[in-house]
Amino acid sequence: MARDFSWIKPEPWGIHVVPADSWIDPARPVDRALVTHGHADHARGGHGATLATPETLAIMKLRYQTDAGAQPTAYGETISLGGGVDATWLPAGHVLGSAQILLEHAGERIIVTGDYKRRADPTCPPFAVTPCDVLVTEATFGLPVFRHPPVEHEVAKLLKALAENPDRCVLVGAYALGKAQRLIAEVRRAGHSAPIYLHGAMERMCRLYQEFGVDLGDLRLVSDAKKEDIVGHIVVSPPSALNDRWSRRLPDPITAMASGWMRVRQRARQRMVELPLVISDHADWDELTQTVVDVNPYETWITHGREEAMLRWCQLHQRRAKALALVGYEDEDD
Repeated sequence: MARDFSWIKPEPWGIHVVPADSWIDPARPVDRALVTHGHADHARGGHGATLATPETLAIMKLRYQTDAGAQPTAYGETISLGGGVDATWLPAGHVLGSAQILLEHAGERIIVTGDYKRRADPTCPPFAVTPCDVLVTEATFGLPVFRHPPVEHEVAKLLKALAENPDRCVLVGAYALGKAQRLIAEVRRAGHSAPIYLHGAMERMCRLYQEFGVDLGDLRLVSDAKKEDIVGHIVVSPPSALNDRWSRRLPDPITAMASGWMRVRQRARQRMVELPLVISDHADWDELTQTVVDVNPYETWITHGREEAMLRWCQLHQRRAKALALVGYEDEDD
């Protein structure tokens, strides 16, 4: 017999947990928001109460200057929302503090993953596979063409370019929350201990990661250095700074960008990227489909991304699925 799970209602601007009158990642202010992680397309200020991991709440305070009504929830902690609904935050493996939210009501279990990945990441705990009745999954890279290479391979490309060009620097564009810190941590894991220089927009978020115990090594600001100091070093900036006036202060930079979208050559050309690094904080096609197999839900709900291909894959594998019409979710620069 088909089940409708009518106690949770996807609306265009968020997912409504009806018996508890709570919303997951709402795009407008609500009385009570359950937030999966700190990226701007999932987190915002103005809510009456915001339930999220301590790391996500700290990120929201830093980025959006909001901490009113903050209610920290640790990984694995179950909270009663009222109306017979319990909620548990579980690691999503996306960025620092990112979580899946497990909702339980009347014997049914629904997991909203937010954004996630299955690859190891030294800056956050790994995705927790958790059985449920409904899996709400992203599909940012929900096409078979998106199969991310091992991150070690991309880091080796970066360090090789640095070694082969001792009179230049390598300027890497990376999203300011999550990607930049993961890139730095992966470079450190590969044995690169030299100073890494930062665009000023990166400093506060990197410092916050370090406050939560993520070791990023020796970080220095470009603004505090002379041009000759940066020769032979890695510089990390927001993608928007790759080709603007700020980059002119650098010593003949090799322009790189860390993003899952660097798999698409046209995107690399459009950004005038010399060294594309395919490093993503989202699940690729194999991870998305494997997650459905691992979790084995009664039904899969697919959102923000390439829903059609994922939906077709589920149908071909005799799995119940539907696409959600949520709005306001962006690709970011991944």
